[in-house]
Order: sequence, then C-alpha cells, then structure tokens
Amino acid sequence: MGLISGVLAFLFGGDRNVIRETAEMFRENSENGAERNLMVRQQAVSQFGAEFQGAAKSAFDRFIDGLNRLPRPAMALGTLGLFVAAMVDPIWFSARMQGIALVPEPLWWLLGVIVSFYFGARHQAKVQELQREISSTMARTPQVLRNLQALEAMRAKPFGSASPGLDVELAEDATQPDANPALEDWRRRRSG
Repeated sequence: MGLISGVLAFLFGGDRNVIRETAEMFRENSENGAERNLMVRQQAVSQFGAEFQGAAKSAFDRFIDGLNRLPRPAMALGTLGLFVAAMVDPIWFSARMQGIALVPEPLWWLLGVIVSFYFGARHQAKVQELQREISSTMARTPQVLRNLQALEAMRAKPFGSASPGLDVELAEDATQPDANPALEDWRRRRSG
C-alpha cells in the first residue's frame, strides 16, 4: 500500500499532476485557452472603446472625416447631373464639354493618377478578376465550338428516322405519320 500511495503522491501530490502536465505538452488545456481568449477579447474591446471615448473630436477632425466621405458620392451625383444637364440644356452642356476638350493631356494624366490612387486597390482587384474570367472563357472556347458543331450536326439529322438520301418518295413517307386506328376511332367518337 505504501508503494502505491508513494507513486500516487509523486504523480498527483504537491498540487501537481504529471499526467496532465505531460498531456498539455501536446494539447492545449482548453479551459486555460478559453480564459486567455477571453482576456484578449476584453483587452481589444476596451482598447477599441478607449479610442472612441477619449477626448471629443475637434471640429477640424469632424470636417476631415466628412471630407473623406465626399468623393465617391460627389462623382456619382456629378455624373448623373451631367446626364440631366445634357438633356435639359444641350447647348450649355456642349459648351462645357468643349472646355473639357481644351484640357491638356498631362492634366488628364494627373487626374488619372489621383483617381487611380484613390480608387486604385478596388479597381486593380476588379481588373484582375475580369482578366481571370476572360482567360477562363477563352480557354473554354474550343470546347464551346465543338459543342456548337455537334448541335448543328444533330439539327441536320432528325432523330428517329433514317436519312432518305436522294429518294423523294422515302423522304415523304418518313415525314407522314403512320395510320393510327385507335386515334381515328377516338376522334370519331368525340366528334359524333
């Protein structure tokens, strides 16, 4: 009995559990992991809350935040406004477009750089996605052409009948339905 109690005291005594400690070398203790995750989340939420509960934003900060939100709606509404202006007063619209035609090309390049910088990441992602779709479509083109040729070949050959070749009488017989006495009897009973 003393040997067993000595072994058990060695394994589990003195606030130690050798088996648990060994298992935790290979697998995380889920209870301790949950406590750590809870602490990380609480710290992140408190830090996030501290960013917004600090000193009140100044008028300048609020102005800049509002200014950062303007370009996309302004461009969309401005474009719609140009369509409306073109319909309401075409001469006024044409005069403005003539003015735009006089803008030098380097200024257009500069505008393109600014717009690309502002909208660039999203545009780049969309262009790459479009290129992937186009290349996959082009890769399927030979198969689509083969499918179309097979469909055209099926259209030329009607199903369920042999090709009559040059025999006109056989072609007429193939297109005329066979006599159906049961159907004719049914039609007579319905009409009479």
